[in-house]
Amino acid sequence: MFDSVTQKDIDRMEEEIEYRKLVLRKELIENVKEARSHGDLSENFEYYAAKREKNRNESRIRYLEKMIRTANIISDESKEDEAGLNNTVELYFEDDDETERFKIVTTVRGSSLEGCISNESPIGKAVIGHKAGDRVFVKVNESMGYYVVIKSIENTEDDGTDSLKSF
Repeated sequence: MFDSVTQKDIDRMEEEIEYRKLVLRKELIENVKEARSHGDLSENFEYYAAKREKNRNESRIRYLEKMIRTANIISDESKEDEAGLNNTVELYFEDDDETERFKIVTTVRGSSLEGCISNESPIGKAVIGHKAGDRVFVKVNESMGYYVVIKSIENTEDDGTDSLKSF
């Protein structure tokens, strides 16, 4: 996998694993036992649904543990006046004459629907390390790109409320 994540991402994954092992696992096992007690398993939809949820939880635990084992831990620190991880940037798109705000996060937490863009996305790569007022070229591919102007950079503390959808 080798996803680039911060230590805070690792900590949140470990918290999720602990919750899934200590709380959710017990509940799901009880649901399977309860559904099994309802009789004939060949026609017992509740049993199969409970079993599927239990297996989904176990799969999630294995996935998170593998992510932690194979993760590339990166720093989330940046200079006060430069765009970096966990900063919210306001960008002016010259071609569209529009302004948008994005929070720059690691790849595993990126969610454009929630206004979080990955540090490895074209926009993320382009603006990291630049300052407010800089005009930056965003390279989409070898033959296409566009310019944005960084209007402002807000040092937003990583509170863990943004997306963890990829975990």
